[in-house]
Amino acid sequence: MTDAATRPLDAVLLAGGRATRLDGASKPEQTVGERTLLDLAIDAARRAGARSIVVVGPSSLHAPGCLVVREDPPFGGPVAAIAAGLAVLAAPRRSRSEASRDQRTPHDPDADADVLVLACDLPQATAAVERLLDGRGQHDTADGVCLVDADGRTQWLTAIYARAALDRAFAVLDRGPDGAAMRHLFDGLDRTEIADDGTAEDVDTWADLDRARERADIRSSESLRTDPRSTP
Repeated sequence: MTDAATRPLDAVLLAGGRATRLDGASKPEQTVGERTLLDLAIDAARRAGARSIVVVGPSSLHAPGCLVVREDPPFGGPVAAIAAGLAVLAAPRRSRSEASRDQRTPHDPDADADVLVLACDLPQATAAVERLLDGRGQHDTADGVCLVDADGRTQWLTAIYARAALDRAFAVLDRGPDGAAMRHLFDGLDRTEIADDGTAEDVDTWADLDRARERADIRSSESLRTDPRSTP
């Protein structure tokens, strides 16, 4: 296995949930600091050096330079969404439309690659991914690294996993990916948990969104005060 510094990285961004606590609004398209949550996730993946970025969600999402695919069935849950993303990544010689229909996670010849799995509800997506990259560099032989919040909750969808480990996990999943629980997919993996330092705080409710916007405004104001170029 190659070390984390030279290992190829792809990304699967999850953007297809129901957002019931946002009254069904499109969560990835909500803005924080004048950017959508989807834009923040895409930017974080690009800064991390991802070669290919797959966005799993409605085809109407604006994701320039990314592949957009829908899990089957829609709203099938995060495991189904990851399977859909992996199927596209694993199909470099097949048509993208065929790959979007075949979500059985076929073998990927690029077996040493890592996959960034990221939910599109993180106002601090870039900082979260930076913590993941640091952790992966320190634990490059593990099956993956994921963040854990201050309450000890594992953030399965803020993680970097070895592609080969994901293939193994899906191969032994005792049911189809539709509606499967994340712990059933990942419990057998040798993963390392990294403290999130607040970076994995997500947006689930309107109150969460308001807080994220307030914090973004504060950071923007502080940046202007400390930037000498902003002084006349």
